[in-house]
Amino acid sequence: MITTVLWDVDGTLLDFTAAERAAIKALFAEFNLGECTDAMLARYSEINVRFWERLERNELTREQVLTGRFVQFFQEFGIDAGIAPDFNEQYQPKLGDTIVYRDDSLNIVRSLRGKVKQYVVSNGTTAAQTKKLERSHLGELMDGVFLSEQLGIEKPNIGFFEKVFSEIGARDLSGIVIIGDSLTSDMQGGLNAGIRTCWYNPGRKAVPEGLHLDYVISDLHEAGDLIKG
Repeated sequence: MITTVLWDVDGTLLDFTAAERAAIKALFAEFNLGECTDAMLARYSEINVRFWERLERNELTREQVLTGRFVQFFQEFGIDAGIAPDFNEQYQPKLGDTIVYRDDSLNIVRSLRGKVKQYVVSNGTTAAQTKKLERSHLGELMDGVFLSEQLGIEKPNIGFFEKVFSEIGARDLSGIVIIGDSLTSDMQGGLNAGIRTCWYNPGRKAVPEGLHLDYVISDLHEAGDLIKG
């Protein structure tokens, strides 16, 4: 029986790609950088993913990720990389300006309120996630929010989850499930922590060989049905 749900936000409850595109396009205009094309956005997304994966492997600090991704992006497209720190500072709150729910996630979370405990577990920055959770109204439906920037350790490190479990008073881990789109942070984190794993996989990608997940879903409604039992 599932009693506790740990929700990822970006790419799971909310469409991160939509927010990312809107924020970068808006800032290109504000910084007078010209047009940010779809090809440029696609390349930035690739760079961004690689930087966050290096953070998950403890190869970079958070600050190196947040600024470094823009430094590399700007350098590749002949833009002054010196603006990267200022660009990133304004980018964080801009991410919260565009709210696009995945699979009616707001109503799914609302339908589970009172039936199970629900918590946010995210590697996103405090500035971005706080605004997103407020504007999306998802935050008010949660029993708690855990952000790696505040905890001082990232998913998938077991230390992140140990801090969460301590805060929520979790003693029996068998009823806890993490739902997220990332194999490297959410699913690996769940495996490290010894809790159930539910991979949100709308693209219906193949599960990597040797990775044993409890559930694989392509629509969040499946998660709602699964949790309700």
